[in-house]
Amino acid sequence: MEIDGIISALVIGIVIGVLGRLVVPGRQRIGILWTILVGIAAALIGSALAAALGVADTKGVDWVEWLIQIALAAVGVAALDRAKLNR
Repeated sequence: MEIDGIISALVIGIVIGVLGRLVVPGRQRIGILWTILVGIAAALIGSALAAALGVADTKGVDWVEWLIQIALAAVGVAALDRAKLNR
């Protein structure tokens, strides 16, 4: 992976993580680094899932892929927050 690919993955991870965090109601007790890591994982898994469903490459904006990624990020943020709460 080249440097521009790494930078774009970080930017997309930040955006997906923050959007996923906004979807989860209430206050989350996880830091911004965890939010970014969850966002990067959600973006990668969401892209693979969208490709498997055949909705990854459409004309224009890939709204379904974005929705899948944001939903996965929201689940990840909520799960991580729940895991930190039970410590």
